[in-house]
Amino acid sequence: MGNRLSKIYTKTGDDGSTGLGDGSRTGKDSLRVAAYGTVDEANSCIGLLLASAVPDDIRDLLTSIQHQLFDLGGELCIPGHSAIDDADVERLEQRLDHYNDALPPLKDFILPGGGEAASRCHVARTVVRRAERETVALARMETVRPQAVRYLNRLSDLLFVLSRVLARDSGHGEVLWQHERRR
Repeated sequence: MGNRLSKIYTKTGDDGSTGLGDGSRTGKDSLRVAAYGTVDEANSCIGLLLASAVPDDIRDLLTSIQHQLFDLGGELCIPGHSAIDDADVERLEQRLDHYNDALPPLKDFILPGGGEAASRCHVARTVVRRAERETVALARMETVRPQAVRYLNRLSDLLFVLSRVLARDSGHGEVLWQHERRR
């Protein structure tokens, strides 16, 4: 087991820096901190989603994803560390295909909504997209393994599909964009 925190505040970050997992320090506004911080935020959004009513299979999947997001945050926090691999991305793709196969094809854009769980899932999706953008920005400046970006890309797609499933499951249904509303 890793180190245990006996004291939550250290005061070492009062100067605007933070420690990375390899012991080095960087600015709290660095691209790396933004990327792993937004992965943490996405994980929190999934936790909020799990606080609402979701089917057991989706609950199990999202709980597993939370653990992987924690691993991914560690990968981004420790330069040179690897925690997400191709098999993790492939598992997301398999679950994505499984849930998407049961849905009717999209003919319209969907607005975020469709009940509490579906709406929370949409929020998680958008935060994952931001984490992906920030990880791409980091990868332009420093070494980031491509699996990290691919994982976030597939996860946001999976969360979109799950939001559709949850909207239908709740009885609220999907909220379709009314593109002809101004005629």
